[in-house]
Amino acid sequence: MSNVKDFLWKENMSVKDLVEGMGHIGYQSVEVNNASNLIVKMKKDSAKIFLTFTSNMVTSGLRGFFAQLIRLGMANIIVTTVGAIEEDIMKSIGEKFLIGKFDDDDVELHEKGINRVGNLLICNESYMNFEDWIKPVLEKIYKKRKRWAISDLLKEIGLFLQDENSILYQAAKKNVPIFCPAITDGSLGFHLYLFQEKHKEFVVDPVKDFGNILLSTSFDEKKGVIALGGSISKHHAILCTLLNGGADYALYVTTAHKTSGSMSGATTDEAKSWGKIKDNSDVATVIGDTTIIFPLIMVKALEQLNEEHLLIKED
Repeated sequence: MSNVKDFLWKENMSVKDLVEGMGHIGYQSVEVNNASNLIVKMKKDSAKIFLTFTSNMVTSGLRGFFAQLIRLGMANIIVTTVGAIEEDIMKSIGEKFLIGKFDDDDVELHEKGINRVGNLLICNESYMNFEDWIKPVLEKIYKKRKRWAISDLLKEIGLFLQDENSILYQAAKKNVPIFCPAITDGSLGFHLYLFQEKHKEFVVDPVKDFGNILLSTSFDEKKGVIALGGSISKHHAILCTLLNGGADYALYVTTAHKTSGSMSGATTDEAKSWGKIKDNSDVATVIGDTTIIFPLIMVKALEQLNEEHLLIKED
């Protein structure tokens, strides 16, 4: 046990100093510091790091941060939902998302062709421009090969993007696989369906990709999971760790509650009951908004790793 200490501002305070100070305040502040220390442990232990996030986080300004983490070698495997893929592409081709309000008039927004994600706004025109971009890309991919595992398809799409802040582009460059098991659950899935109707021999194979994620790690490797939010992206990663002996490290950031019985609210303790996380694993859970929590957690870890010369320098 440690003592509660008063938090004091210091001139030229770094994020590392800030989060370390938060570690003595109490409540969730303690967990923020614990989570940051856990990421450092993962990296020092050469754990294979699964970074999982839902599409709403790519809607936000965290998208470029995720791409930067790939460049810095802080994520070895990505698991996400299809909205993240679409919106990463949209931003890469110049689409701009707006900051609105949580209580905007949604009927009025619909009449204007604007879609709301929390307090963020996406115009229908952005989806139209995405459609115009993805159609010729799929034609080129089809000419190269007829059958694709999802992660291979996403790597190929990433190679068409020339945006340093793109998750797909950086993952393709760094050979970091992106797994998206529910690829049909969005606009991209609809366009894949239309393309397959035109080209019957074109197949996007999710079962093949399940084998790919299982073979992306092994029973003997140290494994860490950073799960931002829940849903299928979180579960697909910890299912992989279950089938490979369980995760050695796990960090959850969520606003969901365990009483729902949902994957989003499921705790690291619940995961241990399944063997998804090892009994003796090092874990942390922070309850809060990822757009606030994750930059604090990760930047403090990056500063510490950089001080100890354990961080890959950016290109």
